[in-house]
Amino acid sequence: MRDIKVVLTTVDYNEEHYRRLEQVFEPASLIRLRSDDREGIWQALEVADVAVLAGDILDERFFQAPQLRWIHCDHAGLNKSARPELFERGLLVTSSAGRSSPALAEHALFFMLALAYRYPRFLDAQRAHRWGVPGQNELRGLYGRTVGIIGMGNIGAELAVRAKAMGMRVLGYRRSSAPPPPGVDRLFCAADGYSLNELLAESDFVVLAIPLSNATHHLIGRKELTMMKRTACIINMARGAVIDEEALIEALYAGQIGGAGLDAFTQEPLSPDSPLWDTPNTLITPHTTPQVPDRTGRSIDIIAENVRRYRLGEPLLNELMPEDVYTHTLESNEKR
Repeated sequence: MRDIKVVLTTVDYNEEHYRRLEQVFEPASLIRLRSDDREGIWQALEVADVAVLAGDILDERFFQAPQLRWIHCDHAGLNKSARPELFERGLLVTSSAGRSSPALAEHALFFMLALAYRYPRFLDAQRAHRWGVPGQNELRGLYGRTVGIIGMGNIGAELAVRAKAMGMRVLGYRRSSAPPPPGVDRLFCAADGYSLNELLAESDFVVLAIPLSNATHHLIGRKELTMMKRTACIINMARGAVIDEEALIEALYAGQIGGAGLDAFTQEPLSPDSPLWDTPNTLITPHTTPQVPDRTGRSIDIIAENVRRYRLGEPLLNELMPEDVYTHTLESNEKR
C-alpha cells in the first residue's frame, strides 16, 4: 500500500470541483498554488510526493523534487513531457486523456460529413443565393463507406461506435495486440506484424487519433499518402507532426487524395501564410473542440481512479510509457 501525504496542485478548478479533488486525496494534505507561482512551486516540491498540474510541460524542478513519485497533468497529450529523464528518474506521469473523447469523435464525424457533402461549396452557394452546386448528384454520404481509424484509444474507440451506427465499415489500427473493440469490423495490430498499408488502401476516410511520439512522428508521409484512394480524405484529430505537412500539401494540390480535415498543426497557431489555408478540399479548425459537459468532473473521475490504483500499486490509467518518448522539436500551444 503506497501512501500519499502531500499533493501539490496548480489546477484552476472552481471551489466545488476543488473540494471533490480534496476528498479524492483524503487524508493527504493539498497545497493549492497558481501555475505561475514559481517560488511557491519550488517550496512545495520539497515535500510533495504527488502533483496535479494544470499544464503539460515538466521542467527540471520536477526531476529534482526529492519526494515526488507521481505527476498527473490535467491535459490529454503528453508529448511535451515525454522525455527520457522521466524514466531515468522513475517518475510516474499520467494524463486526463479520454475526458473529451466523445466530443473529439463527433469532431471527426463533423469533418467526415462536411467533406463527403462538400459542404463549403453549398455554403458559398447559399451566401450567393444560388440554387445548388455542380456535381451535387454525384455526392455520396457516409453510409456504406469505409473509415480507417489509426489509434484505438479513447477517441478511436468512441469514433468506431459512432461510425458503425451510421452504417460504415470500420477498420482499426493499433500498436499492441488486442481483440477488436466494439464497432470495429477488422483490427490491424502492429504487434502482430501488420502495417498501415491495407487500411490506407481500403479506407474512404483515414482518421488519425494517436499520441505523438518518436514512433508516430511523420507516420503519414509521401509513401502513405500514395497508398490512399484518390477520393479518400484524411482527418487529423491527433497532433500536427503525425503528418508530414509538406507531403500533405503536395498531395492535396496534386489531387492525389480527395481532401483533409485538420484540427492540429506542427506549428500553432497556424501561420497566416501557410499553404494549408488554401489547399483544395481542406477544412481547418484551430485545435479546438466544443467541450463535453463537466469536463473537469470527468478529469477528476480519472484522477480518482488513479489514486485508488496508485495506493494499491496497480498500473495507472493514461500512464506515460518509454515507447511514448518524443524527442523531436515540440509543438506549441496544444490543448485538450
